[in-house]
Amino acid sequence: MDTKNVLYELRTKSGLSQDELAKKVFVTRQAVSRWETGETVPNTETLKLLSDLYDVSINTLLGSPQKLVCQCCGMPMEDAILGRNKDGTLNEQYCKWCYADGTYTYSDMDELIEVCVKHMANESFSEEQARAYMKQVLPQLDYWKRYEELGDDGEFEKFKKQLIAEINDLHIEGMPKLEKLNALVGQFVNLEYRLPSGMTAKFLDDGTTYLGNQLESEFSGDRCFGVLANMDFILICTYGAEGADPELVLYKKR
Repeated sequence: MDTKNVLYELRTKSGLSQDELAKKVFVTRQAVSRWETGETVPNTETLKLLSDLYDVSINTLLGSPQKLVCQCCGMPMEDAILGRNKDGTLNEQYCKWCYADGTYTYSDMDELIEVCVKHMANESFSEEQARAYMKQVLPQLDYWKRYEELGDDGEFEKFKKQLIAEINDLHIEGMPKLEKLNALVGQFVNLEYRLPSGMTAKFLDDGTTYLGNQLESEFSGDRCFGVLANMDFILICTYGAEGADPELVLYKKR
């Protein structure tokens, strides 16, 4: 889709007139009109404002001329899975799993490979093939090329180790020792729990990236423990296959 059509469609879907949009991004109504007829395109600063207003990438505003690929894990990306900077704006270089709220979530390439392999392997693509593919692709990506420049000297890994120690110190009955925390996007783990009052509630934000893991229960049966955490809280639950019948075990503010 051409830029002019994208801008017109986003404006009308948002219920904004040309005058209203112009005020929000500090331009004239005539400028908005020229964008939508294809006479001009917004400048870089205005594109940033439009991206924030519509919550879409600049790439989308320009008609998606580039195929976005996460520069940490190599995953093809659409707007829905883009990472976010500390100010909440979209980052077109990384996915939600690799970059959350201005923080890189992986500092160990081998750890990232093992996480990715589990999702890539299938009947026609073995774990060995997936692992070999990732070992070839990742070193070519910008994050790993510039790791010494972009890395945080292991601060995030220290934070994860601290969280793991806090969670293990809770000594949840039936839950095995937690060894790793992976990046998990809220929409995939935001289960709905039944409260003692009979009402149901969710505790997570679908668009936020958390740290977590799934652990097989030491009790007999097919239920698993789910662990989720960030700087503010620790949540532990149990559930059946594919998240069925979730039960909240613990929700603790840090």
